[in-house]
This record gives sequence, C-alpha cells and structure tokens, in this order.
Amino acid sequence: MGDAATGSRTKAGKGCMMKFGIVSDSSCDLAQEYTEKEKVTIVPFYVSFDGENYYREGKEIPVTEFYRKMEAQTGCYPKTSMPSVQDYRDAFLPYVMQGCPVLCICLTKTFSGSMQAALNAKQELAEEYPDAVIEVMDSQLVTVLQGMLVKEAVKLRNQGRSLEEAMEALAPIRSTGHIFFTTKDLKYLEHGGRIGKAASIAGSVLNIKPLLQYYDGELASPEICRGRKKSLQKMMEMFFSYIEKHQIRLEEYHLATGVGLPVAEYETFKQQLREGLQKRGYHVTEWEEIQIGATIGVHTGPYPMGVGFLKRCQ
Repeated sequence: MGDAATGSRTKAGKGCMMKFGIVSDSSCDLAQEYTEKEKVTIVPFYVSFDGENYYREGKEIPVTEFYRKMEAQTGCYPKTSMPSVQDYRDAFLPYVMQGCPVLCICLTKTFSGSMQAALNAKQELAEEYPDAVIEVMDSQLVTVLQGMLVKEAVKLRNQGRSLEEAMEALAPIRSTGHIFFTTKDLKYLEHGGRIGKAASIAGSVLNIKPLLQYYDGELASPEICRGRKKSLQKMMEMFFSYIEKHQIRLEEYHLATGVGLPVAEYETFKQQLREGLQKRGYHVTEWEEIQIGATIGVHTGPYPMGVGFLKRCQ
C-alpha cells in the first residue's frame, strides 16, 4: 500500500495547468456556463421533497424545476442536504492526482455542515496523499455573495496569483458582503424556524411580507411590510439608504440582483433599481443576475427577490 501511494504521488504534478484548482458547493449559485468556462468544480447540495428521495441540485433537478414543484405542491416544504465527504473527495482527487493545489470555498458554516464535510475529505486525502495541498475556506457568505467570492478567486488565479496569495486577498472582503431581499409569504420562514407560527398566520391574514438582510455572517431578524409591491419598494429603499450611509463606491464592488422563480415583476424591480441608482448619482446600468438556488429557496419559497454586493479584491 505504501509503495502504491508513493507511486501515485510521484506521478502527481504532471498535467496541472493552473496555479490552483477551485472548488465550491452549489450554494454559490453560479451559472453552469461560467463554471465550465472557468474550470470551477461544483459540489452539489441535495434536494428532497419527501425526505426519502434526494436529487443533486443543478444536475438531477434544475433550480427552476425545484421552484416549479414548490409552486405546484401547496404545503410542500423541501429540504436540502449537504454534500457528503465522498462528494468532496471526488471533487478534490483529480486536482490532487495532477499535483495541483486546491482552494475550496464553502457555504458559511453557520448555515451548513458543508465545510466540515470538505475538511473531512481533505483529512482523508492527506493520509493517502501527504503531498496534497487542499485549503478549505469558510466563505462566511451565502448564495450570490458566495458566488462573487468564487469569481474573485477565479480572477486571482487567472492573474497568476499563488494559492496563498489568493487566500490572503480573499479573506478580508468576506465581511463586505450584504444582501437585501424579500419573498411573498412567511410560511417557509416559519417552517425553517426563522419566525413563529403565530406571526406566520397573522402575516398571511394581513398580507404581510418579510424584508430580510444577510450580513456579517448572519441572517438578520426579518422586518415586515404590507403587500408585495410595497415590500419590493421598501427593500430597495433599505439598499439605497445603506450604500449612501456607508458611502459605498459601487464601482469597487460586485453588484447583483437575484430571483427564484422567474416572474414578470422582476423586470420592474430591476428597472426601478436602475432608476434609483441613477437618481442618486450612481452610474450603474448593468450588473450580474443570478437565480437564487435551493439552499436559500427552501427557506424563502419560490419567489425570493433581492440585491447584493461584495467588494472586489484590490
């Protein structure tokens, strides 16, 4: 066994064409076209509608289909399950066999055990391949923000930065991520334990919509607003107020809007956001657009919508 392992390590290093490989779990919500182009390996979360049958997000169940099933099945509360240790082993091993260092960027550990599964896979592979270099980073982020961090890692790798240099540059920008979002009802937040049953029932009767923020590694307690149209407007006002108060220079940031199930009001939301930015002197006409994935969708239902930003590396 020892000789065989040594033989594998001797062969490693031939064929690594990058400074380091990049792996992330599917919570990053990056488009498949982008991850294939930039050679980012995605380790899927699992989605289940019955607690028995699990499907790999984005591979065995497209995100739009996930939301369609939620929409069609009233009272259906799907669950997600984190990637397994074996899933991460399978993602890391091709890089290890090429002698290529690996940077794995995981969903914040406050939301999931995905990072721990990656660390366990790293430990197992280190015993088999002592020369393997695998770094597992807690993104401290979710959904589009995690995706932005991965994009920054890709940029740094493509610039020729080493793994160590990339990690040093990425670490400080994690705390700059902020998301403002809303959804149509409270029942999914209730089911996920974010609000109580009484508040959920009262919210449904009074047509109250939740306003949520994610920052500093936490999902803030939801504020409320009456009516979907007003909630979208209020969410944008919260975003505008924040970037003005903190003097955010958006040209130094990734900016993105996100939506769950594509709906017509998303186009109106984007137009109002664009007009609001221009009115305040921000010359931003384009930004990234993403579809919010299942890891957040199980808590929001089919109709999340929001805006988020993360500072770029210097």
